[in-house]
Amino acid sequence: MIPAVSSQLLLLVIVYAMLAFLLLVLCLATRWRWWVKAGGVVLVTGFYLLAHGTFLGMAGWPSDDRLPERFVLLAAVFDEPSPARGHAGAIYIWVNPMKDNQPLAMPRVHRLPYEKDLHRILGDGIKKARDGNTQMGSTEPIRGQGGFSWLRPPGNDKLQIKLSDLPRAQLPEK
Repeated sequence: MIPAVSSQLLLLVIVYAMLAFLLLVLCLATRWRWWVKAGGVVLVTGFYLLAHGTFLGMAGWPSDDRLPERFVLLAAVFDEPSPARGHAGAIYIWVNPMKDNQPLAMPRVHRLPYEKDLHRILGDGIKKARDGNTQMGSTEPIRGQGGFSWLRPPGNDKLQIKLSDLPRAQLPEK
């Protein structure tokens, strides 16, 4: 999947370079008013930045989106905070979202803010997964937050992550 996404990113860059060249030719060869030319430059630049940000999320960069409600834990990397460097730290977690009690085919990496309790929970889950017990995770919003939930920015809600052993598949009787 990564080579296909990389070729799509390259194609996107080529398309926007051609569009910018076309805009340059139109700006130099026409007698449009200056504000029309400036508007075209701002519009093309804005669309490029919007598309670039959108494709970064698809190219394997960690997502800041909310974790799925149910997932299979694949791996986690812990970047511990360093107050001396002013680094807040992060936890990178690779998961397969679950739909209809089946994991989806493509995993996704999520970036979570570093929390010592979450580090412990995920570390224990990774150890169990290495021992052969696949870990299923679930997320629930932490209760008791004050204020109106619809006033808080999306993705800013604190989540409680719980891990448990994935039930083993039962073989049918003969």
